[in-house]
This record gives sequence, structure tokens and C-alpha cells, in this order.
Amino acid sequence: MPYKHLFSIFSLILLSANAFATELCGSVKQGEIVFGKTTPDSKIFFNHQEISKTDDGIFILAFGRDEKQQQSLIIETGKNSENYDLTVSPAKWDIQNIKGVPPRKVTPSDADLEAIELERKVIRAALKETTDSTGWRSGFILPVEGRISGKFGGQRIMNKIPKSPHQGMDIAAKEGTEVKASADGEVILAYPDLFYSGNVIIIDHGFGLQTIYAHLSKMNVKRGDKVKKGDIIGLVGKTGRATGAHLHWGASLRNVRFNPQSLIESNDIENKCYAL
Repeated sequence: MPYKHLFSIFSLILLSANAFATELCGSVKQGEIVFGKTTPDSKIFFNHQEISKTDDGIFILAFGRDEKQQQSLIIETGKNSENYDLTVSPAKWDIQNIKGVPPRKVTPSDADLEAIELERKVIRAALKETTDSTGWRSGFILPVEGRISGKFGGQRIMNKIPKSPHQGMDIAAKEGTEVKASADGEVILAYPDLFYSGNVIIIDHGFGLQTIYAHLSKMNVKRGDKVKKGDIIGLVGKTGRATGAHLHWGASLRNVRFNPQSLIESNDIENKCYAL
């Protein structure tokens, strides 16, 4: 269901002069994203940091892979303040054994460490960017069709060596398959030949919500380009740390990595709404 239809459900919330309602849609769970609605003139604080909302009072929360169980949500409207303690449900994560990874991509040399540090700086800087765009309201699609070869959050063991948990979803597809923008937004990064990510694109959808597209064989966009959901932004490849052709699709909200699959599930989320 497109977001313009999804958020019409919030019009059913009834408010009075003496009280206000806040509603959440989605699962408060590790690795998930949640959409909320409150009064348009409210200020919203998540874990004591003020976060953005739309003119009609919609805001977004995300919970990382290892999110702590207790989270704080504060809604201030005029002189009124409501404090909500959110309990984050735990998630179970896969363990994935990956063989045949080029040895230097698992145990990098000193020279490779410089390339790795450059990649971290480039990605970190991009994920700190944010705009007031509401491209995320276009709804989300899978950027490419294919077999899911790696899930978000899974512990990865490469060539028998435990590595960091997976921060995205891997979609196996033939090299050269077209990759689509998963929602409206602006390209904030289009960087070639990074050590792990290879050719990588990051699209900002507003409010600190970004999607990541890695291991591309070709990039069709550059930084600053505006894209619409479904636009072809590149081609599937196996650049960077990859044992075969696939797209690594990631998602981040205010620099919190979460499961991108929850963006697809949020297209039809109205049956998961509840008042706090």
C-alpha cells in the first residue's frame, strides 16, 4: 500500500484540547523500523534527542541489531509532556558460513587497512547527512529481484574466521541486472571501488533515512541526482568483498542500521498500528 494511503489512517486519531494521542505502526523490535503519528505542533524526543516530524505529525524510529531493551519516547505539546517507555523485543539472528572469500578481504594487509579506513570515513560521513525531504512517503520497493543470499543481522563466518554481523540484505542476481531506487530521494554518495563495498550508492529519502546499494558493476547516477522510486541507478556486480554477483541492500535511519526488509513490510502496515 503506498504511503499516501498508509498515512491516511492517522486521520482517524481523535484529539481534544486537554489531551493528545500518539500512535505507532510497526514492531518495536531489534532491526525494525516504526512509523508514528502525533499532534502536528508537538516536539518529539527519542532517547532524549529531538527528531524530525512532518507538518502533519508523522515521525520515524528505528531499532538496531543490538538495541537495548528500554527506549525513551517523549512527546511535548505546549505545556504538556507525555513520557513513553518503549520495550524493544529481541530478535534471533542467523549464523552464515561463507567460504571462498579472497584472503585479503578477510585478513587485510597494512596497506589495505588504509583503504578500509577511507571507506569507513566515506560511508560514515554520508550516513550523517539528512534533509527535510519526504521521499520516504513514496513507499518502498525491492531494488532488484532475486534469491536472498544473506539476511540482515546474521553473524558471518568468512573462511572460518568470525566477522562483524551483516548490516544489510544480500540479493543474488545475474551480473548486469538493473538495480532500481527503492524510493524517491537524492543521491548523497556514488563512490567507486571501495575495499568492502566496491561501487556503492547511498540515497537519502529524508529525515535521516537512507538506503545503500553496494557491489555494483556500474553506477548510473552521481551525487546530487534526484531519483524516483523505480529509476535505474546501477547494475548488479561483484565489486568489493563479494564471492559472486549480488546486491547488498542496506538501510539506515539517523545512522542506525536496520533490516531493509522492514521498509517493504511497512508498505502495508496499517493493521499493526496502536495507540500508546
